[in-house]
Amino acid sequence: MNISPVILFDGVCNLCNGSVQFVIKHDQTALFKFASLQSDAGQQLLSRYQLSGADLSSFILIKDNKVYTRSTAALLVARQLTGVVKYLYIFSVIPTFIRDGVYNFIARNRYRWFGKQESCMVPTKDMLARFLT
Repeated sequence: MNISPVILFDGVCNLCNGSVQFVIKHDQTALFKFASLQSDAGQQLLSRYQLSGADLSSFILIKDNKVYTRSTAALLVARQLTGVVKYLYIFSVIPTFIRDGVYNFIARNRYRWFGKQESCMVPTKDMLARFLT
């Protein structure tokens, strides 16, 4: 059984929601499914893969029963998208500790720089099938 890759994201973060919208727009084959870290589905996946539910700062990709986090997850997603964004994958040659250092800096400041919502985004009817709840 082929299970779609799932992206877990901070559902109240404006930057994260914008990133999800970007992925949806550039994921022409509708490969990815999504779940906010705060949702029941997100919490169940975190538990299944023994990840902390308290850390909402990580972008998580679950693909082929493996978990990828932070910059590695983002680069693997970018690689699957259409347009020039797929070429960002070339940054995977940079050591993970450097990429994740930059990722962590942005993650720590994301609410201050981009703001946050009071609740998780509600997908439109067109997008609902792509979201796990």
